[in-house]
Amino acid sequence: MLIKAVRDQSLPMRHILHVRNHLVSTDVSLEEGGSDAGPSPHDLYDAALAACKALTVVWYAKRKAIPLEQVETSTERDTSDERKGIYRLAVTLHLSGDLSEAQRQELLAVAEKCPIHKLMATVTTEISTVLE
Repeated sequence: MLIKAVRDQSLPMRHILHVRNHLVSTDVSLEEGGSDAGPSPHDLYDAALAACKALTVVWYAKRKAIPLEQVETSTERDTSDERKGIYRLAVTLHLSGDLSEAQRQELLAVAEKCPIHKLMATVTTEISTVLE
């Protein structure tokens, strides 16, 4: 899959991401020299984890006929040791529905196995950057 980031000439740092048929605005905060016209790359990284956990839980609950009505994820970032190679994300699941404690724990375990969590925590990502 090809994702393109194209600079928006009207704002100093803003880029528009082209992902399949979707457009996503990305920018940096005012303090970082941007216009805060969209989430930062760090925000998008963190959001990918939150979205993946929510989607994985909903997919699993539907497949197993678990009476999940709503799932929300809250993700909190701690960058205090990022320069030392440690980036901490704390995700909280908010589940609603007529769920037993066993079902809640089952859904929590499923969230821990979402594909983005696995990518972030267990694989080596190799990145190459080239000029066109």
